[in-house]
Amino acid sequence: MTHDEMLNIYKKAGALLEGHFELSSGLHSSVYLQSALVLQHPEYASLLCSQLAEVFKDRKIEVVIAPALGGIIVAHEVARHLGVRAIFAEREKGALALRRGFRIEEGERAIVVEDVITTGGSVKEAIAVVEKNKGMLVGVGSLIDRSGGTAEIGHPYHSLLVLSEPAFRPQECPLCKSGKKAVKPGSRNL
Repeated sequence: MTHDEMLNIYKKAGALLEGHFELSSGLHSSVYLQSALVLQHPEYASLLCSQLAEVFKDRKIEVVIAPALGGIIVAHEVARHLGVRAIFAEREKGALALRRGFRIEEGERAIVVEDVITTGGSVKEAIAVVEKNKGMLVGVGSLIDRSGGTAEIGHPYHSLLVLSEPAFRPQECPLCKSGKKAVKPGSRNL
């Protein structure tokens, strides 16, 4: 899938938003990618996640894990295409943890997936969950990397689409300086 084809899916689903947003990372941007609006359509979820699964198909993956909330559907669809389990880590006392009876066995080959990465913070927390449970992290994948490829994941990483959308600390945000109030559509802000 080309850069333009993927962006067109986001546009068609109404998921490429413009305004003033506070991202889950705490950074501000004039562009927000609301993947939930894309992933609510099974045909889009299957199409995008099958392409992400293709990257990992020969790596003997045993489990796909994502940080909740944004990565849950991505994990499920990638796992379905790989024929393995899908689990997610969610916040417990401010940190990501496995709950609901989910587990990673020692040495189990895992990938971490996410919908959109800006700084990689949630992905790094999910990687820590894999490592804490003595799983073997094989790689990391996302639908979109909005950092322009600058997010430091620290492990082999693949994204279907790399964008370079400026994001600012609140004190440096030109939209804040102009008096526009940021909205917080991300799941970490709920």
